[in-house]
Amino acid sequence: MSGVMKRMAMIFRAKANKALDKAEDPREMLDYSYQKQLELLQKVRRGVADVATSRKRLELQMTGLQQQSGKLEDQGRKALALGREDLAREALMRRSGVQQQISDLGTQHQNLQAEEEKLVLASQRLQAKVDAFRTRKETIKATYTAAEAQARIGGAVAGISEEMGDVGLAIQRAEDKTAQMQARAGAIDELLASGALDDPTGMAKDDITAELERLSSTSDVELELERMKAELSGPTPPPAIGPGQPRPRFDKQGDGT
Repeated sequence: MSGVMKRMAMIFRAKANKALDKAEDPREMLDYSYQKQLELLQKVRRGVADVATSRKRLELQMTGLQQQSGKLEDQGRKALALGREDLAREALMRRSGVQQQISDLGTQHQNLQAEEEKLVLASQRLQAKVDAFRTRKETIKATYTAAEAQARIGGAVAGISEEMGDVGLAIQRAEDKTAQMQARAGAIDELLASGALDDPTGMAKDDITAELERLSSTSDVELELERMKAELSGPTPPPAIGPGQPRPRFDKQGDGT
């Protein structure tokens, strides 16, 4: 059972793979890949924008702290000028804390600026790759479309050629059969004319037999015509006997010629 199940699973995967290959269109896959790259590029750009926003926020905070530091320094000077050293010391201590914050924010600002530069560079490189892929994609799509059209045309031409080949064979067979029938008819006519092939009806005659029968029929007609003439003209008188001619001889019955 395990072997049967494995075989069934393999057959199913083979069938599914064949169906997927048939349904897959490279142009659609290229467009889908290009769309995913655009989405990735958009995410990188959003990341650059977020880093730039954070950097700008730090810059605003640093600007505010610098203004506060300058204000505290002025307050310390005024307090010291009024003889309030304690107030001047307090102002300077606060200014020192603000300066520390400015220093920390400056470090963060440098880090964000470096990260932003990296993201901008990555975005530019990714943009170049996406542009190159788009150009390549369009080239491949155009080539595939042309190849697909050529394949369809080639298939149509092959089908027409095959069909014309079948038609040519049919025409050749028809011509051969016609020539064979004509040759057979001619041969039968020659055999019948020569007498080598008897007519099954008994009606066919060769040239010699037909001519003999025609002459015989003509002779019979002439003889019959002479007989009829003789009957109409009566008995023929005996020919006169001239000098030196033998006399006719008569047999005992009195008949003679």
